[in-house]
Amino acid sequence: MSGKGDLRVRDMVVRFAGQAHPLFSIAALDLPRGSSLGISGISGAGKTTLFHCLAGIARPTAGQIAWGATEIGVLSEDALCRWRHRNLGLVFQDFHLVDGLSMLDNVLLPACFDRWKPTPALQQRARDLLTAVGLSAWERLTALLSRGERQRLALARALLLQPAIVMADEPTASLDPDHRTRVGELLVELVRSEGATLIVVTHEQALLRRMDRSVRLEHGALQAFSAS
Repeated sequence: MSGKGDLRVRDMVVRFAGQAHPLFSIAALDLPRGSSLGISGISGAGKTTLFHCLAGIARPTAGQIAWGATEIGVLSEDALCRWRHRNLGLVFQDFHLVDGLSMLDNVLLPACFDRWKPTPALQQRARDLLTAVGLSAWERLTALLSRGERQRLALARALLLQPAIVMADEPTASLDPDHRTRVGELLVELVRSEGATLIVVTHEQALLRRMDRSVRLEHGALQAFSAS
């Protein structure tokens, strides 16, 4: 049986009402566990929609998306939420952090879906992840953080439950060049050290070069792409 982080896509189509042609159509896409994939393309090509479909946030018009033995398109909404919680770490461009919580409490938020109080082991893992992304003063309010600090905090939170899959949507786009490089390096290095599968939607050539494979969403299809 394939691992939870193995991706298999077949005959996926996304079409919006009133469109003469699909937004995109993907005959096949395969990604083995532990590898990384970069997805690029111009604005409006459908990158974020593709991201949402692969993450189980949106459903395609047709086709199959399977992570390991689980075809996510046939899951109920409740089952899909449970699957995402157990298997997927998400990093968004706009962070989705809670400003009124401390850095440590933000990282621990995913654990609160399972238990009232995170275990000592999870609390220690949260502190270790904050250290790994270069953040200290863990009780500092998130509202006081810079954009670079917030993005690193979002990365630490995504990794808390050791997901088999990590997905990031434009994780460096809103950062200055120095922070862009650092966050991109951290993202790839930390996910690789966890043995997880990584999918990144990005315009950044330097980040795409760090991926095992890159594709470009163009004219409604995925094209092989080199970021060299």
